[in-house]
Amino acid sequence: MKGAVIPGRQTMTGAQAIVQCLKKEGIGKVFCVPGESYLPVLDALFEEPDIELITARHEGGAAFMAEGYAKASGKPGVVMATRGVGAGNLTIGVHTAFQDSTPMIVLLGQVHSGFRGREGFQEVDLDRFFSHIAKWSVEIHEAERVPEIMQRAIRVAQTGRPGPVVVSLPEDMLPKEVMASFGPPVRKPRPAPSSDEVKEAIRLLEKAHKPLLIAGGGVKSAGAVQELIHFAEKNAIPVITAFRRHDSFPNNHPFYAGQLGLGTHPLVLKTIRESDLVIAVGTRLSEVTTQDYSIFTAGKKLVHIDIDQEIIGKVFPPDVGMVADAKESLAALAGPDIQPAWQGWGEACHMAYEKASSMLEITDFNKAVIALLQDRLPKGTIITNDAGNFAGWLHSFYRFNEENTYVGPTSGAMGYGMPAAIGAKVACPEKTVVSLSGDGGFMMTVQELETAVRHRIPIISIVFNNRMYGTIRMHQELVYPERVIGTELGAVQFAALARSIGANGYLANSPQEFEQSLMAALKSGRPSVIEINSDPEQIAVSLTIEQIRERSKKKAGNF
Repeated sequence: MKGAVIPGRQTMTGAQAIVQCLKKEGIGKVFCVPGESYLPVLDALFEEPDIELITARHEGGAAFMAEGYAKASGKPGVVMATRGVGAGNLTIGVHTAFQDSTPMIVLLGQVHSGFRGREGFQEVDLDRFFSHIAKWSVEIHEAERVPEIMQRAIRVAQTGRPGPVVVSLPEDMLPKEVMASFGPPVRKPRPAPSSDEVKEAIRLLEKAHKPLLIAGGGVKSAGAVQELIHFAEKNAIPVITAFRRHDSFPNNHPFYAGQLGLGTHPLVLKTIRESDLVIAVGTRLSEVTTQDYSIFTAGKKLVHIDIDQEIIGKVFPPDVGMVADAKESLAALAGPDIQPAWQGWGEACHMAYEKASSMLEITDFNKAVIALLQDRLPKGTIITNDAGNFAGWLHSFYRFNEENTYVGPTSGAMGYGMPAAIGAKVACPEKTVVSLSGDGGFMMTVQELETAVRHRIPIISIVFNNRMYGTIRMHQELVYPERVIGTELGAVQFAALARSIGANGYLANSPQEFEQSLMAALKSGRPSVIEINSDPEQIAVSLTIEQIRERSKKKAGNF
């Protein structure tokens, strides 16, 4: 870093100040697609050995990498792109980070300040463009304010409900030299609930007969999994995890009662229906988690704990609302001794989950794949997944028994799985990282496989290839049976495509071939793709296309 040191201040460019802010926060990885509008930042990174730059093939892929990195590491993911076109491409990653409450810093090159308002080359009012899907969006106009605004951006991204912050960087601001000084790194506050709130929550718990905990992403981001386990065990309360937050509670625990997601098993839904008190921790009670906002019926009490005051009461008015850190709240609730009136309830709910997720019968290829992953993957493996019906098998049958082993998009973004796996592997190089995708989603970001090869990031990508947009086809058949349009896809040889890029490529037509491919990929230490030749007829875990059509015919015959 050039510049003379002056009591607490240094002479540096605006671009160098940005890099210095990242370094001070311990951020060691940055993802990007390079652009001329922020070349000074790239040059500042060239001089900084403590930060590795990972160049992607597409801004959307780079954003997913940063988002996956943040989920796996607990640090903000940083992604950079150029002006309006690059910014537009990475919007999907910003939206995913927003809905998933993932800390992210988005640095975007912007046109020269003197050209603004003239519809300059690739000009977009970036701070306004992202205002609806970012936690905060801002443009830095003076280089002198880079340390102030960057450190604020990093703080905003991580504190309260985490989320993405977008920082627009006019290209003429970046090379300007200024005297810069920096504050201390961010320390995340951990607000505790009031004693009155704890007493009222305990009072409701003492009156309950079938209490239930819903664990969301806030449990993970607060590092509160052990506190959740302790509270559940002390009071024998069953725990259900929110949509795509499977590893918020160990799935092999005797009080685990399943997950709330798409296609949730009726036995798990029965647990929700029968409960008379829900303690929701670190979850915004989203549409999917609440099964289209239907799980809170008359008479069911709600204790809602979240670090963001805007979440409390946003969907359901709580009987007790705590604006507090999940770890602090669970520790406080675990203090008083309670005499449970629900003996056997927690164990019964876990038995229902065990029945719903039983792997005793392997009824199809996809289920066999999940069984083999459970059996063969090393301890601590991180699983990422794309959006699509194939994920139903993962969510229904795979057991996430350890903390920080799952990374998935609650936003339902396609193209997420493989780039997120790259980000997760960069964050946790010592762990095995496996992504699951359908052929539709995988093709949306398949170019990032070359990023993994070039940067020597050994992920394993499993592609369930049924040659269709399966989720949409299922809904199409349910609503307009046999009127297929727009959902069929052409044949792609993913194993061969992987080999052409320099990765390993395997094709599996049977469980035996999949097992052989998986073991080979694990031993190789290279980026690998395992293509699963999936049956297009088996459209979902418990439905075939023919069954959907038969149901429609019977329904039509009743009129």
